[in-house]
Amino acid sequence: MKKVAQWSVEEVSHWLTEEGMQEYSEPFKNLDGQALLQLTKDDFRKPPLSLVSSDGGRQLLERIETLRIEDHLEVRKNGYANGHAVLDLGGEGNSGTPLVRNGAANGFRKGLVQISVPEPPQSPFPTEWGKTAVAFVYALLCFVATTVMISVVHERVPPKEVSPPLPDVFFDYFDRVEWAFSICEVIGILLVCLWLFQWGLLKHRSIVGRRFFFIVGTLYLYRCITMYITTLPVPGMHFKCSPKLFGDWESQMRRVMKMIAGGGLTITGSHSMCGDYLYSGHTVMLTLTYLFIREYSPKRFWWYHWICWIFSAVGIFCILLAHDHYSIDVVVAYFITTRLFWWYHTMANQPVLKESSQTNYFSRAWWYRFFQYLEVNVHGTVPRNYQIPFSWRPWQWGHMKYTRIDSE
Repeated sequence: MKKVAQWSVEEVSHWLTEEGMQEYSEPFKNLDGQALLQLTKDDFRKPPLSLVSSDGGRQLLERIETLRIEDHLEVRKNGYANGHAVLDLGGEGNSGTPLVRNGAANGFRKGLVQISVPEPPQSPFPTEWGKTAVAFVYALLCFVATTVMISVVHERVPPKEVSPPLPDVFFDYFDRVEWAFSICEVIGILLVCLWLFQWGLLKHRSIVGRRFFFIVGTLYLYRCITMYITTLPVPGMHFKCSPKLFGDWESQMRRVMKMIAGGGLTITGSHSMCGDYLYSGHTVMLTLTYLFIREYSPKRFWWYHWICWIFSAVGIFCILLAHDHYSIDVVVAYFITTRLFWWYHTMANQPVLKESSQTNYFSRAWWYRFFQYLEVNVHGTVPRNYQIPFSWRPWQWGHMKYTRIDSE
């Protein structure tokens, strides 16, 4: 193993990426291993390092201290090569003082040299699949609750002959296109599949997965509340809503199960109910999948980001073009989705925001304790690292080789 003090600038940069500290790559672009070991707290109290992190470089200094200990142990190990010490056969030490025998067979004292070995540093990005499972169950429950609420609200929607659609500026300028909503759902399925494929290749997929499940679950929980407290009339006279069941709960449960099985999509024939307005669930998924695709893919894939953005924008436009949602449904869904995504990731990337305090107003959110539970052991910005599994020996099922792709 190469000594830390002999690291080059490139090796220091690679170590920062391994530790999830890419934010220091720019200030350390000319820093080698020797200079890295000499960093102190005072260096993080003045620019440019004081501008990088809000914790005063505490996490990085802890990792540097671990490097110092490992480097020191390496030197000690080399000093006691193969466990042999150099003996003075002249009977005197280097200072001229006679060596005193202690009665041992060879005349010298036998003892154990104790060297304190530091515990291996804890990963800043622990897997914790149990927390991911909790977040998945939370998202699943919120989705089921929203589906049940759609069935309940459907019974309260006034007939379109009694309460005609509300005026909407977009509808005044664009005539309805019947097939537009099917295009929206096809684009939504495509974006979800792209995101699931990308998520499956992420190195830290457990952390990213629970973030996605928490955010999408919370968004659907909000949607569940808004559609219940305010019931809007259908956006267009073209709607053909399912017959109302008038309290037949058994039939309602069968209807709910049909919606869940079909993913709540009209193209699967599972969704023909009215009343799920304010705000649009399709807009939530089109926006959220794009945000996660962009956040957790390499920055150099700008063309991929632009393609996904175009898909998302076209899908949202098709929602309005089909006259299946009011414009306010789409605006509210976009606003809530983007803000919750940005707030959550800002809190997750700033250690000071993970601690409850009088000055941390984010801690007053109702879901803050859940956020702390999910993110307490995640230190730093999750790197965009990917792992592609290759089975070099198919007949040996227990052996897998991984290729890591580190991307900025």
